[in-house]
Amino acid sequence: MVSPPEIIGHGTWYDKAAKELIERELRLGRSLDLIRTESGLGASGFPHIGSLGDCIRNYAIALAVEEQGYKAEYIAFSDDKDGLRKVPAGLPKELEKWLGYPVSDIPDPFGRCHESFGDHMSSLLLEALDVIGVEYRFMSGARVYRQGLLNREIIEIMENAERAGRIIYEEIGQTKFLNSLPYFPVCENCGRIYTTNAYKYLPDERKVLYRCEGMEVKGRWLEGCGYEGEVDVTAGEGKLSWKVEFAARWKALDIRFEAYGKDIADSVKVNDRICREILGHEPPMHVQYEMFLDKGGRKISKSAGNVFTPQVWFRYGSPQSLNLLLLKRFIGTRSVGVEDIPVYMDELDRLEDIYFNRVNIEDPKERAKLRGLYEYCWLLKPPKEPSVHIPYRLLVNLARVAPEGREEEYIREKLSEYGYLKRGARGLEERIRYALNWVRDFEEPVRKPVELSAEEAEAVRRLIGELRRGRGADDYQSAVFKVARSLGLSPRRFFRTLYLILLGEPQGPRFGPYVEAIGVENAIGELERALEGD
Repeated sequence: MVSPPEIIGHGTWYDKAAKELIERELRLGRSLDLIRTESGLGASGFPHIGSLGDCIRNYAIALAVEEQGYKAEYIAFSDDKDGLRKVPAGLPKELEKWLGYPVSDIPDPFGRCHESFGDHMSSLLLEALDVIGVEYRFMSGARVYRQGLLNREIIEIMENAERAGRIIYEEIGQTKFLNSLPYFPVCENCGRIYTTNAYKYLPDERKVLYRCEGMEVKGRWLEGCGYEGEVDVTAGEGKLSWKVEFAARWKALDIRFEAYGKDIADSVKVNDRICREILGHEPPMHVQYEMFLDKGGRKISKSAGNVFTPQVWFRYGSPQSLNLLLLKRFIGTRSVGVEDIPVYMDELDRLEDIYFNRVNIEDPKERAKLRGLYEYCWLLKPPKEPSVHIPYRLLVNLARVAPEGREEEYIREKLSEYGYLKRGARGLEERIRYALNWVRDFEEPVRKPVELSAEEAEAVRRLIGELRRGRGADDYQSAVFKVARSLGLSPRRFFRTLYLILLGEPQGPRFGPYVEAIGVENAIGELERALEGD
């Protein structure tokens, strides 16, 4: 007899990674009383989908660890002691006067609703985590430095700065820290952090000597003020370079897992060695993931003006559908845009059907993985009953033709008429809101191209002619059967093709009444676009 396959936890990659993490910690002989995961929150620009993905993936590992019986904690660490390197697109050019200043020292450009520029940007990502339901411990880098939580590690790195510089050079070929300390003081005279060069450490006084010389940032030279001074590295008036800061955080905060993006792979590689060879601490387990790209193939960036924020997603789709995007696949670069939201909303419905056994998956491992993915989309707090499942495109089409002033009522009436509300209406209000927002903002219905065979294309052409001659729901319904018979097609197969064109799903409401509800010209328009290959 073949034994059933082993299924770890909920059957997902996150469960397997958590098991590997626990086994690693046991081999290292470290305490398992608390297993911390971490991700850094960029505070120098608008947080985007990729920023949130970093958080959700590390949090999912913490959840998976807890599912295996261990206490875990996720740390959201804001890098708000970093300097402003570039004014993010969409913000006033007047901010250029703050280039090189720590973002925690720059006034909030949005009317002082937060303590600083960095605080405002961090709050946007924390807001998204709150909407999704992530439980986190927030740590501000600026406050961490002021409170001295990294002091022991800073001193150890400063005392071994020459060795740290060699490690950086050996790993990535950067020569800067062969002659400079991997520490950026905040200039006491001008307040900038990225124009200072710390050139000597005084171990007895725990101070670095520095000159405010200037620095090239993002291809632009930031002129220093020429001031020469000294600063106590334990006073919170500066920060470690990224090439060593991760290592200091990992040891000081006892971080056991941190996934990271491909763009900082070099920094992680260097920090791993700094952690082991200078701080005498085994770095956390890592997994590298690749970046999200915009539809033009460019990396989504806070400063480049192609930011796709979590707040945009929440306007048109559920938090759980965004989690699906972020958790479905860990490796591989993906292009993502607003037009993908309907796809993930519909895919989440399919996962829900699998979870509630409405759809059977024969392979037990595959079934467990898909059910587990659904559970992680809900951060392991899935609903007790399924929601109403309505193709996103159907809702958008109804929203487009709904009478002004009674949009929601009209959509509810039509959905009830089509039989979608027979099993309840959980989540309907949110779905209608997403569709109405989509129509208000984009007007055009969301469409996914359908590849038509020559036979199907001819059937669609003939149906368009019949629809133009029709006079109501009954005529539209019978036209499908008439065209199918004339070409020897299966009516069932032809209906499936039509629903894929109109709804993006293989089935839907009764064809005739639906065409009448959305308007025959609107239906014809979508059929014509399918023929054009749009």
